[in-house]
Amino acid sequence: MAKTKSPKLRSQELGFGTFATTNDQRILDKDGSSNIIKQGLPIWRPYELYQKLILMSWTRFLTIVFIAFILANILFAQLYIFSGLEHLQGADIHSYWTGFWDAFFFSAQTMSTVGYGRISPVGFWTSALSSIESLVGLLVFALATGLIYGRFSRPELKLIFSKEALISPFQDGKALMFRIGNLRSTELLDVEVEVVISKNELIQEKYTRKFYPVSLERGRISILSMTWTLVHPIDEDSPLFEMNYEEMAKENLEVLILIRAFEPSFSQTVHTRSSYMYNEIVMNAKFRPTIGNDPSGRIVVDLKELSKYDLLAEELEL
Repeated sequence: MAKTKSPKLRSQELGFGTFATTNDQRILDKDGSSNIIKQGLPIWRPYELYQKLILMSWTRFLTIVFIAFILANILFAQLYIFSGLEHLQGADIHSYWTGFWDAFFFSAQTMSTVGYGRISPVGFWTSALSSIESLVGLLVFALATGLIYGRFSRPELKLIFSKEALISPFQDGKALMFRIGNLRSTELLDVEVEVVISKNELIQEKYTRKFYPVSLERGRISILSMTWTLVHPIDEDSPLFEMNYEEMAKENLEVLILIRAFEPSFSQTVHTRSSYMYNEIVMNAKFRPTIGNDPSGRIVVDLKELSKYDLLAEELEL
């Protein structure tokens, strides 16, 4: 028999439409990015280049910069060889490879405007080529400097989420709980959390994706200096009310988390997102404490304990 939903329970449009998900696919990845594949996009999208270079990992960014620098100098080295190595005064032209490496390192020195002076261009075309390379080097290094500054100055939340969400005893009932912690040494201000539960529902013989905003025991705090356990009481107004694990799996349930906070170092409001799938929700468990005291009495927060929990002996019914 279908469950009767509370009249207070109303779905909202979150921006992902109503198309049902299948095969345990999540809407939001753990890093907060949308798990949606876009087709029909143009192959060449220069308008996304800056965004991609800003958002990619440092390892990938530095690798791309290094490879681009090597390839650019190989190209100019070949152009110097084509124009004639005899026009590079001081270059060793006894063999192709000695000439190539001299041309390569001369290119690197010209592009970076170091100019050690052992090799110098002679003749109009070689001098013109080195002048063009100097201009290219100035532009490229200016762009690289701007990208590096943009990456360092980009405000972002460095939050860690507990690996699983728990269904735990709460007051006279039970609640959905998960924890977050701040990986930065500075505090976050005016932290607000919004939790939305997404699930497939059978409506007129067709599965439709529905999104239900849920209430939290406390959805906003002024300062996040320690860990924070977010608690959603499971009462009659909750979309989790009387749901068991099999029903969660059938409806491909996902808990979406949207967080915004004021980052005082950058004086900006920043956002982050994450989610828990139904198979990342542990029934009948309780988080271990993360806060204690050192010998001097100061409060100590151990973020390594953020995801640790204990299973409870008694079975907890939703």
